[in-house]
Amino acid sequence: MDIGVCVASHIGDIDYVVQAERFGYSHAWLADSQMIWSDCYATLALAAQATQSIRLGTGVAVAGTRPPAVNAAGIATINALAPARTFMGIGAGNTAMRIMGEPPQRIAAFDRYLASLRPLLRGEESLVDVAGEPRPIVHGMPDRGFVNFEDPIPLYVSGFGPRSLGLAGQHGDGAVLAMPPHPNVMAHFWKSIEAGAARAGRSLDRSSFYMSALTTISLLDDGETLDSPRIREECGAFAMATVHFAYDQWRQFGHAPPAFLEEIWDEYCAMLVGVPDDRLHQRIHAGHNCWVLPEEERFVTPEIIDATCVVGRRDDVVSRLRALEEAGLDQVMILPAFEPRHSVLERVGNELIPQLA
Repeated sequence: MDIGVCVASHIGDIDYVVQAERFGYSHAWLADSQMIWSDCYATLALAAQATQSIRLGTGVAVAGTRPPAVNAAGIATINALAPARTFMGIGAGNTAMRIMGEPPQRIAAFDRYLASLRPLLRGEESLVDVAGEPRPIVHGMPDRGFVNFEDPIPLYVSGFGPRSLGLAGQHGDGAVLAMPPHPNVMAHFWKSIEAGAARAGRSLDRSSFYMSALTTISLLDDGETLDSPRIREECGAFAMATVHFAYDQWRQFGHAPPAFLEEIWDEYCAMLVGVPDDRLHQRIHAGHNCWVLPEEERFVTPEIIDATCVVGRRDDVVSRLRALEEAGLDQVMILPAFEPRHSVLERVGNELIPQLA
């Protein structure tokens, strides 16, 4: 199994990606969440010039904030700097749209977006919606090093539900998943993906369709528990991002929160009651996947850490990842909290990656 790293894009911390390459991480996924992090393409350009072997791409680019031609030109520019090691992850915008007060792009619009994007990533002409009308668009100057379409750019589609996973099967070379809590869940993911492929007349080869999942990993010391200060520091931000996501799913679509949030749900919702409606979208995602706000520390319970992160003794984590690999998962990408990110990267790189090689 590959271990990659999802990076909260930071224009001043390219050494983090260099460190990931040194420790044997397979991929660096630079996140595209405007208004909280650096621009992902600017950061990717610097990372491409500072590395030699690690695969680089968006983790994930957002359909709702950039037209297909803009995302295609952006990643093809990175492909000119890092040929044959560039990929594109694309999603509907679970954070980037919501921090502007909008829900993610709807499935039908995301479907049209992907259909327009795929030919553009090959340097081919595509029909793209411009001002509400389909227009033929193609990169007019693909030579002289402006961009690179000669080396393929794999397209990995982010999907958390059956319909979005179906779009991964319909349009993608792989899928970006929520971390399966059990290997058996991979069968449900595959069912949705292959159903989407069938609707498009595609026949997927599971051995070449690349499946990645986002989480974070912490390795326990002897006698350490999920509630230890170190584990809370390393995993708390990722755990709280799951709470933020569940809250937005509830307030925007009426989706019930998952069972592992039951203990804290009423208190968490009550904390946000006094936030003005026109600022709520800003407050929900404060500290997103980087740190936990002081008033939210009480919501980081061992149950939520266990449900959202991969935490355990090294051999237990290896066994868990091997089982997921057998079920068809190709990569786990980790997103540690901001302050301890370098130490987490080093420990997973030294103690876990060699065991999975």
